[in-house]
Amino acid sequence: MYGVTGVLGIEGGYKGFYARNTIPLTPKVVNDIHKRVGTILGTSRGGHDTSKIVDSIQDRGINQVYIIGGDGTQKGASVIFEEIRRRGLKVAVVGIPKTIDNDIPVIDKSFGFDTAVEEAQRAISAAHVESESIENGIGLVKLMGRHSGFIAMYATLASRDVDCCLIPESPFYLEGPGGLFEYIGKRLNENAHMVIVVAEGAGQELLSGNTCTMDNIDASGNKQLQDVGFWISQKIKDHFSEKQKLTINLKYIDPTYMICAVPSNASDNVYCTLLAHSAIHGAMARYTGFTVGSVNGKHSCIPFQRITERQNKVVITDRMWARCLSSTNQPSNQVKKPFD
Repeated sequence: MYGVTGVLGIEGGYKGFYARNTIPLTPKVVNDIHKRVGTILGTSRGGHDTSKIVDSIQDRGINQVYIIGGDGTQKGASVIFEEIRRRGLKVAVVGIPKTIDNDIPVIDKSFGFDTAVEEAQRAISAAHVESESIENGIGLVKLMGRHSGFIAMYATLASRDVDCCLIPESPFYLEGPGGLFEYIGKRLNENAHMVIVVAEGAGQELLSGNTCTMDNIDASGNKQLQDVGFWISQKIKDHFSEKQKLTINLKYIDPTYMICAVPSNASDNVYCTLLAHSAIHGAMARYTGFTVGSVNGKHSCIPFQRITERQNKVVITDRMWARCLSSTNQPSNQVKKPFD
């Protein structure tokens, strides 16, 4: 349509601009990549040299750069855009949001989210079967979501087998009236089994008193989270065996990378096609410094600063979280510890 003469793929993330060779992305090369798992270009974490990246873009004669990634990647794209603008180069920089956590603001959703929620059903179903199969059975499933509990919330709503959903945005406590232990005891007394879904970033403030601290950071500058799933499973077992004299049969399921490493579903395939069209049309219309995405059902070009200024999080006063609580029947006062 636009008479493009060549498309290059950059291997290994940002550092690939100056540390690796490019890959020609011909129609034959990309013909079936939407059916594969993962990425043919590879990924990376950590910092990069913006000046070297822009030097590489300039030396190779690239005039459009499409950058796919989450909030950290979009921040990097914004920095690259600013450097290109400072140099006065005629290069369009376009971001395409990719994170299954759905934590990028403004847009309705990021691609991969629907697939992640769908695949999470397998783990929740397995937890439900295991918990039903034995007296006082508890199925505990940990899902992705460092700071945003969208996967846990939507997977819970989709499943209808979950009795408790714990997310980072809604602090909880273990003991006392309205605490998690009290609710677990109630559900076991009523049904003799239950299923708990916990996002990986939930309850981190409760774990901060452990010997491992939250001061460690990864290559991308994110705080390394402690395993809330393992921690809470041990706490549940210890509480009911020591204080309630009740034997708990708990099965802990962590499907984190199983959810990541699956082919995208039909919904995400269609969404990715529309995102690609929006990105190309925007760049060809001489726009730059934007991320594409669906906003209230309309595909839009959003300035980088709007995308990178905050994270998208579950609003616990919103209807969707209220629907989740209604589905699980967990107490809403679990989000706030009662006054002493």
